[in-house]
Amino acid sequence: MVTAIYPGTFDPITKGHADITRRAAKLFDEVIIAVADTTSKKTLFTIEERIAFARDVLSGTKNVQVIPFRALATDLAREKRASVIVRGIRAVSDFDYEFQMAGMNRQLNSGIETVFLTPAENLACTTSSLVREIASLHGDVSLFVDSIVVTALKNKFS
Repeated sequence: MVTAIYPGTFDPITKGHADITRRAAKLFDEVIIAVADTTSKKTLFTIEERIAFARDVLSGTKNVQVIPFRALATDLAREKRASVIVRGIRAVSDFDYEFQMAGMNRQLNSGIETVFLTPAENLACTTSSLVREIASLHGDVSLFVDSIVVTALKNKFS
């Protein structure tokens, strides 16, 4: 059985994140969405809200579970007996950072492989940061996030 971890802050989860997750779910027996409870980043949504959004958005994908984490992704992978870390790549600029991170992760845990997946072309420009910015200016983000997240963003910025 091959377990993969897809770590991130998911603030908020986007349709791009969901697309990457569903693609990973076709490749691996189990995919764990690891929602970072980070202290280094100021998030718009609480860890509980981000987990609830991810669970709701991905509820139809049977081999996906959503959990919080506050550790190194490599330590979480070891704890969950995962052999793969999934990362989404939208552009060359993502690849440079993610390539460095994959190398560091391999140094920390040589039993972990990083797999890069690309989202559907129409989602390649979608980032949580841009979604938050558009929503803060009362723009329509329904192309980029599921309806539960649209509503939550409207409530945050009303």
